[in-house]
Amino acid sequence: MAARSVLVTGGSGGLGGAVVTAFAETGWRVVVPERKSRSGSQPAAAGLVRVVADVGQPAGAAQAVETAAGEPAAPLRAVVNLVGGYASGGLVHETPVDEFERMLTVNLRPTYLVTQAALPHLVASGGGAVVCVSARAALAPFRGAAGYSTAKAAVLAFANAVAVEYRSQNVRCNTVLPSVIDTPANRAAQPDADHSRWVTPDEIAPVIRFLASPESAPTSGATIPVYGRA
Repeated sequence: MAARSVLVTGGSGGLGGAVVTAFAETGWRVVVPERKSRSGSQPAAAGLVRVVADVGQPAGAAQAVETAAGEPAAPLRAVVNLVGGYASGGLVHETPVDEFERMLTVNLRPTYLVTQAALPHLVASGGGAVVCVSARAALAPFRGAAGYSTAKAAVLAFANAVAVEYRSQNVRCNTVLPSVIDTPANRAAQPDADHSRWVTPDEIAPVIRFLASPESAPTSGATIPVYGRA
């Protein structure tokens, strides 16, 4: 039986599958929220728990966290915030404010809500780890993605704030910054790119697992590049 639980949002996405597998293979109880029940989404491994919850809403985030923290024999020790999204657009003067704000809603809101709901449980259980996913674009923006770059920079700033506010209570928070992740969706969007230079989900997942594990106990407030060769 697993002795600790991790909540992985976005666990059904391109990066999420590799992250869920990495935790499950090392004995974690893994809780994965989904916005709706889908065919074929039943647990495929021991210790994997799926819950229908919209983590972009306060009630859904609270429900996902309660499920993750609801097994006394496997207390919640880690939260991994993978939910996010990308949309290209025009230059700043060409981008409607609704499109700009949508990037903040997609990338920042679920991370904030889930972390907010999970922190009391992590504190009560003696500490734990939060891992957030930002992007290289937070540090090196590119044309046509002001909303995305701003949202990912906000995720990074939020994670650093959590690290400062909760370090005295043994809760750590670190951030990984991927470049372009080698997923089917990204390959379809950029068919002529050199995919061999992209970072794969299987390369990122062990980094996230390490940041969530006791082995990284001295590390909090770190910004970890996971760029591959891109």
